[in-house]
Amino acid sequence: MANLRSSKTRVGRNKRREQVNKNRLSSVRTAVKQTRAAIAAGDKEGAQKAFKKAEGSLARAAGKRTIKKRTAARQTSRLAAAVKALFKK
Repeated sequence: MANLRSSKTRVGRNKRREQVNKNRLSSVRTAVKQTRAAIAAGDKEGAQKAFKKAEGSLARAAGKRTIKKRTAARQTSRLAAAVKALFKK
């Protein structure tokens, strides 16, 4: 248990930040899943729209340091390659 006033403040702040980060990460995962589902269904327009949303949410999460920048770049790159392959079919 925190004893100092500053450490009590940090405990509360950390709880709030944890909740924000969980929500942000959840929205990233949802966007990526929607993109992958559209790709699996063969929906070109849906995949492209979902990819734009996923790309933005990945970049935002990386910018806020919820996820690592390289992780976001890797996931974005793989999704982009999958969407591009869908259009080559």
